[in-house]
Amino acid sequence: MIVDDEPLAVDLLSSYAEKVDELKVIGAFTNPLEALPVLQSEKVDLLFLDIQMPELSGLQLAQLVPAETLVVFTTAYPEHAVTGFELKALDYLVKPINLRRFLEAVNRCREWVGSAKAQTVESHPGYLFVRSEYRHQKIDLSALLYLKGLGDYVAVHTTEGKILTLENLNGFEEKLPPSQFMRIHKSYLIALEKIDYIERNRVVIAGEHLPVGPTYQERFWERIRST
Repeated sequence: MIVDDEPLAVDLLSSYAEKVDELKVIGAFTNPLEALPVLQSEKVDLLFLDIQMPELSGLQLAQLVPAETLVVFTTAYPEHAVTGFELKALDYLVKPINLRRFLEAVNRCREWVGSAKAQTVESHPGYLFVRSEYRHQKIDLSALLYLKGLGDYVAVHTTEGKILTLENLNGFEEKLPPSQFMRIHKSYLIALEKIDYIERNRVVIAGEHLPVGPTYQERFWERIRST
C-alpha cells in the first residue's frame, strides 16, 4: 500500500511497484484517514508511507497499523529518519526517490521476511496437505518438484503427477521450509534440490524450463553460488 498526500509521489511509487513481479498495489491513498481502515481490515505486507501529511502524520499512522505490516517511510525531510527507525521502519527513502533506491528498500524487506521465516521454522514434518476438490491430499516434500501459479489456481507438480488446488502461491511459500524451496518468479516456486541444470536465467526441472523473474535473479544466483 502507498500513502502520500502528494498525488505525483503516489503515481511514481505505483509505477515503480509495477516493475516488481512480487508486488501488487492493493491501495494508494492521498488521505491517511481513508487509508487507516483499509490497513486495519486488509492484510498489507508492505506500506510505503509519507511522514508529513495533514490531519494524521505518517509517524502517527505507523503506530496504528498491524505489527506484521512492514513500513518504509518516504519523505522530503531527512531529519525525521531517527524517529522513523525508532518506530521499527525497515527503510527510509528521501525524495526525490529513484528506482534504484526503491528496489533497495524492497530487497531489504524481502531479506527481512526471509530471515524472520528462517528463525521461526525450527522443524518441518516433511510433508504437507494440499486441498484438491473434496479432499486434502498428503504430499511428501521429497516428492515436490515445483509449484506454478495459474491465476486462481496453483498446479503442484510432484514426482507422481500434478495436483490442482485453489490455494495460492504465497500461502505455499509461507508453509514450505525456505532452506529447501525458493520463489524464482511470481508464478513459480521450486524445490532447489530438484534442479537438473540452469540455462541462462531458466532452471530445468524434470524436463520443464522455468523462468527466473528479473526481480528474483540476484537473490537466486546468490543462493546458487552459496551452495
